Amino acid sequence: MKKPVLGITMGDAAGIGSEITVKACADPKLYETARPVVYGDAGQLRRAAAIIGSKTEIRVINDPDEADPSPSRLEVIDLNCIPADIPFGKVSAVCGKGAYLFIERAVKDAMAHKIHAIVTAPLNKEALHLGGCNCPGHTEILATLTHTKDYSMMLDSPKLRVIHVSTHISLRQACDAVKKDRVLKVIHLADETLKLMGFENPRIAVAGLNPHCGEGGLFGWEDAQEILPAVQQAQSEGINVQGPIAPDTVFHRAANRGEFDIVVVMYHDQGHIPLKVLGFSSGVNITVGLPIIRTSVDHGTAFEIAGKGIADSESMTAALTIGAKMADTKFKDLLTN
Repeated sequence: MKKPVLGITMGDAAGIGSEITVKACADPKLYETARPVVYGDAGQLRRAAAIIGSKTEIRVINDPDEADPSPSRLEVIDLNCIPADIPFGKVSAVCGKGAYLFIERAVKDAMAHKIHAIVTAPLNKEALHLGGCNCPGHTEILATLTHTKDYSMMLDSPKLRVIHVSTHISLRQACDAVKKDRVLKVIHLADETLKLMGFENPRIAVAGLNPHCGEGGLFGWEDAQEILPAVQQAQSEGINVQGPIAPDTVFHRAANRGEFDIVVVMYHDQGHIPLKVLGFSSGVNITVGLPIIRTSVDHGTAFEIAGKGIADSESMTAALTIGAKMADTKFKDLLTN
């Protein structure tokens, strides 16, 4: 059986993306389950290898079909768009545009099944905008490039897994976004994605929006009128889901008591805060609902330490591991033949 090809996008060249990519791809365990190919800038990757003291060979290829990677040789689709002397830790339109171009090329190859999953290093939103892309971040770029309307952000860590009803909108807008149809769609996405990750019958919890899930309407009506009907419909479809469950207890029940495999959360910080408290450096961001697989590190560009050779690649390693697992499940027949 062939191993899935993981397309790693290098992210913002002024950040730590090139360093964590070189570090993570030097791990021999990665090659037991996958074949990594980087979409980025070969010169910047060579620079990163020198900074971290790695002897990894950076080899330019033109197509993923040419890839023959190893712990000592990193294969790169070189877009050659980053100046050799670009400073680390500085917001740059050049780096923002480059980060977008890396994603664009990877998506094209993923849609053609030349690669089986995309694993993304972090980008800088300000640089992205300066480079001409007005999307808020990776998730929205990927949705636009794949013409996807119904998608969500999932965060995975060793102790807790969450999926969001809304993400990059204001808290005021997030409350308005809690609607039955959207909550039901995210429950479906959670169930489908966890099955792709190897869970036979995912145990799903749905967090409430208001304190005490609204306390019978005293503290808000959304839990009873929007969230509960979504949960009930999902249950009638055979999905193993409970809720709404008070947000001040649901994460304890999932992370510490192991009652649930994932929590559907209503807005960005409701999910991000508990997950990052429990596993900041080991979190993985997964975009669900796309026609392609995408996993990512769950941290930013870390401009303050970029170029110093001290960036932690743990989250990148975790993102590669999960990407390989999901790709192996989704493309099992294709990889067997």
